[in-house]
Amino acid sequence: MGLLRKIRDTGRVAEPAPPRPEGDVPPQAREFGGSVQVRCVDAGSCNGCEIEIAAAFNPVYDAERYGARLVASPRHADVALVTGPVTRNMAEPLRRTVAAMPEPRLVVAVGDCAINCGEFAGGYGVEGAVSDVVPVDLAVPGCPPRPDEIVAALRRVTGR
Repeated sequence: MGLLRKIRDTGRVAEPAPPRPEGDVPPQAREFGGSVQVRCVDAGSCNGCEIEIAAAFNPVYDAERYGARLVASPRHADVALVTGPVTRNMAEPLRRTVAAMPEPRLVVAVGDCAINCGEFAGGYGVEGAVSDVVPVDLAVPGCPPRPDEIVAALRRVTGR
């Protein structure tokens, strides 16, 4: 019984949330009410950004505590996290994925490759940056961006 008493007396112990990130909030974000469903789309990346997105949703960074939750279907998603330069084979699937998302929706370009094609600029199989294929509302620079930067961008969308 000593352990149970100690747990009861200690209570819940957690680190306080970091301060709210500064920056412009997309106008559609106000309609989400503090919670968003997120769909990740790899448009042709090297998978560095996907590893960092996975880290952003792990127990250390825990993006879910700020109202962001991963979903498997674009029909359930409010936000699309798009990584990598858009390859020729992924341009149309990316357009269809974004079109399948209900309104209001946001597209977040994650990583330098998604923003300006990065190392893959001028490649024969590259269609262009994400903004060349679908409208982008928010960008997270970095190669790859750190998980806390991804969480900060999601916090700007959720307002939490």
